[in-house]
Amino acid sequence: MIRPESAGIKAITFDVGGTLIEPWPSVGHVYCEVARQFGIEALPADVTAAFVDAWRSRKNFGYTRDEWFSLVGLSFRREIDRELFDAIYHRFTRAEAWRVYDDVEPALRLLRQKGFKLAVISNWDERLEPLLIALGLRSWFDALFISLEIGFHKPQPEIFDHAAHALNLPPQQILHIGDSEREDLLGARNAGFHSAKIDRTNSGDKDLLQIVNDWQ
Repeated sequence: MIRPESAGIKAITFDVGGTLIEPWPSVGHVYCEVARQFGIEALPADVTAAFVDAWRSRKNFGYTRDEWFSLVGLSFRREIDRELFDAIYHRFTRAEAWRVYDDVEPALRLLRQKGFKLAVISNWDERLEPLLIALGLRSWFDALFISLEIGFHKPQPEIFDHAAHALNLPPQQILHIGDSEREDLLGARNAGFHSAKIDRTNSGDKDLLQIVNDWQ
């Protein structure tokens, strides 16, 4: 493992979904809870499975409301109306729809103490900053680089280039941490960043604090 002192790392950037937070208790639970208010009954496990299938099959997803509308409909395997979609879309701006992983704040605190710049590079939309505020995470970060606002999405190098320029650092002085092999690990490396992958699905894998400690 290359230590930050020898690598010259000055900043750490993070993916958000699947790295810092996850839908709670699941995407399907949140969708179904909202849908029930509109007289629609569905099983959370079925909706989650359909969402995962739709998410994996997406191509060139731009994180617009219309694209989310289509994805939510695929998750229910039926047409939905805009009122239901708007309610679901809004629910994910609220803290109770998410869980912050237990290792996140200790890791961010340690990095702050060490003097690293901290930022987010995330494929997300206009809801991300209000959500991070609601979750008590926004104050940890010097900057947020959100794909819908920037106009480029991971793994496109432009979003990483934009972040490096805004942080006033060369790419080789930035470490990016995320859960996606393609979007985070390879995307960051192709842009000249260092990168580290976190696997939240495998209890035997390193957690965020362990990854950060590897770089101490």
